[in-house]
Amino acid sequence: MTTPAELEARLRLHVLPDLGPRRFRRLLDAFESASAALSAPASAWRSLGLPATCAEARRSADTRERAASALHWLEHADHHLLMWDDPGYPALLAELGDAPPLLYVAGNPAILETPQLAMVGSRRASRPGLDTARAFARSLAGGGFTITSGLALGVDGAAHQGALEAGGLTIAVLGTGLARLYPQKHAGLAERIVSQGGAMVSELPLDSPPHASHFPRRNRIISGLSVGTLVVEASPSSGSLITARLAAEQGREVYAIPGSIHHPGARGCHQLIREGALLVESVEHILEALRGWQAGSSGSPAPQAEQDDHPLLRQLRAAPLSSERLAQACGLEMSETLAQLTELELLGRVVCEAGRWVPCDA
Repeated sequence: MTTPAELEARLRLHVLPDLGPRRFRRLLDAFESASAALSAPASAWRSLGLPATCAEARRSADTRERAASALHWLEHADHHLLMWDDPGYPALLAELGDAPPLLYVAGNPAILETPQLAMVGSRRASRPGLDTARAFARSLAGGGFTITSGLALGVDGAAHQGALEAGGLTIAVLGTGLARLYPQKHAGLAERIVSQGGAMVSELPLDSPPHASHFPRRNRIISGLSVGTLVVEASPSSGSLITARLAAEQGREVYAIPGSIHHPGARGCHQLIREGALLVESVEHILEALRGWQAGSSGSPAPQAEQDDHPLLRQLRAAPLSSERLAQACGLEMSETLAQLTELELLGRVVCEAGRWVPCDA
């Protein structure tokens, strides 16, 4: 349990200039707590290879004020802060070497542990591209996936809207602080995401404005939270391709929807397919890929007797567990555990309640 003093110290560290996730962890590994790091001499910080700007700013009035503002923000019932050593920190994201040390969450933090599929694409998508994104999100969310995207104009917005239309869950990961919503055109969409049980997420300090360097950082969280990433429409220079390549580096699946060879917005997807992404023409192609561990190439469900004796179900009948605890109990990778949970959820055998999985026949 993080003490109030340690929470305030971590928030102060988090707003320091030039202190990214790896340096933040280096500090806590060296001093064992944020409180100890703040009180350590500047020479100790320099010995860790940290910039002088970090050591100089840690005791400034601005740093204290921004931490105090974050504590005030957290007083709201729908506002949360997840730290990488919290039990509720999303397990798939924790696998990343540069996992965010702190995640601000507006809405329901428990859904960060549900099986997620990232959907990304062009900000200037064509009307058919937007319709495709909306339809895929609607079907996938209706089938039990949480749809994760970046709240941007274009494909991101269409993906969030499709998930909401299906009565499903969706997560928006921002490239700004949660108190500096961007783009403002999607303020209403952001409110709907939270009010319908979803979440807004950012690793950035609350008052962080839009900046070009923030969005690649945001993209690694989108892919890192998800079992796979679907690219709907993108040019070769699109940031969506960054997200897809990050997903591949993180060991996650990458899916791409093809288009006309005459449409510039399809070229990024075609490039991904040439690089090994799975060509997707229907939602079933994604579901078949995730079912591969169980049903082989046929895509047919396992027999009822096999489902009843499923190792995940055996564990959950003993006690409800989070995704991370279930993976540990069964000796599985998190990505495989979430894929299996998704299949069982689609079959109506399990459900996620308050961040823990329970069998429907319990």
